[in-house]
Amino acid sequence: MRGRQTVRDMILSMLAVGFVGFFGYLFIPHSGGDGVHQVDYRVALASAKRAAPYPVLAPQGLSGHWRATSVQYSKDSQGNAVWHLGFVTPSGKYAAVEQSDGSQNTVLAAVVPHGEPDGSAAVAGQDWQRYQGRPYRGLSRQTGSATTVVTGSASYDELAQLAGALK
Repeated sequence: MRGRQTVRDMILSMLAVGFVGFFGYLFIPHSGGDGVHQVDYRVALASAKRAAPYPVLAPQGLSGHWRATSVQYSKDSQGNAVWHLGFVTPSGKYAAVEQSDGSQNTVLAAVVPHGEPDGSAAVAGQDWQRYQGRPYRGLSRQTGSATTVVTGSASYDELAQLAGALK
C-alpha cells in the first residue's frame, strides 16, 4: 500500500512541476529573433560631430538589412578622438566604421589586427587602401587629420558598400 502512495505522490509532484514549468514558459518573453541587439546611433553621431576635430562619417542610404549594433565616441589613451559605429551586414557578418585623428598605422593596427596591404579599391570615386588581417580585413583612407577604416569580417564588397555610403 505504501508503495502505491509513493508512486502516486511522485506522479502528482511531477505534474505540479510540469504545470508550473508550462505556465512559466508561456508568460516569460521570448526574443524570437536572431539575438542581434540594434542601436539607434543618431544622438551619438550628432554629439560626435560637435566634439570631433574632424568630419565624423556615418552611412546614409543603406538598406534596412544593415543593422547598427554598437556606437561610441571617446578619447583613446593617447588623447585621440575615436569614432566607432558597428553593424551586422546583410550577409550576417560584422562591419564597422572606425575613425580617429591618430596616425594611420596606429588606427590600422588597432582595428585590422595583423593587417597587410592588399591592393586598393575605388569606392564612390575615392581611392581606399585594402588591408587583409586576421580575423578582419579593412579599407582605409586618410582625409585631412582623420584616418577612416571600414573593417570587419564582411567581404571586401560589403565593406565597399558601407564605405560608399559614408557621408
